[in-house]
Amino acid sequence: MSTLDWPALLLGMLLGLGISGLFFWGLSVGIRRALGAQHQAGTLLVSFLLRMALLLGIGFALAALSASLWPLMGYVLAFFVVRWQVIRRARRAMTATV
Repeated sequence: MSTLDWPALLLGMLLGLGISGLFFWGLSVGIRRALGAQHQAGTLLVSFLLRMALLLGIGFALAALSASLWPLMGYVLAFFVVRWQVIRRARRAMTATV
């Protein structure tokens, strides 16, 4: 059993925060573009595929290039932290407009 590798975990979290922020920004842009597009499903599909390729590609590369799983754990943790913040912000904005 290995001990917690804080530098590797923090590196994964920092990378995860940036990529996750980019992921949810891309979701926002994709939804806005789809609302004005003629082919909404196609726009959303392309947005999803690009965002997923980026998120999973970086995650797989991180896992393949590291000697342990600590960076990947930080990456995944950062994604859930950003997701939680985005949902909180969206709920707050939704209740403010109602």
